[in-house]
Amino acid sequence: GMESGFGSDFSSGGSGGGKLDPGLIMEQVKVQIAVANAQELLQRMTDKCFRKCIGKPGGALDNSEQKCIAMCMDRYMDSWNTVSRAYNSRLQRERANM
Repeated sequence: GMESGFGSDFSSGGSGGGKLDPGLIMEQVKVQIAVANAQELLQRMTDKCFRKCIGKPGGALDNSEQKCIAMCMDRYMDSWNTVSRAYNSRLQRERANM
């Protein structure tokens, strides 16, 4: 596939004695993408849940608002975990086929 050209490009790079492992680089990139996605998700989740749950911005959240936000975030995290699991199992399969 595409990766082979991409990988060979890396290792031919100069005086490093080919110490750069393209697989390792890809792993680090994936981790960074995952972190960025998680941060974005958290931001969206907070926005959505606050808008949904809080009628009038005040100094503090009352009990029902706190419950609403907790439930909202729980549901959001549930769907996030479902997506993550599906994504991870796909990665595993792809790796097994390499």
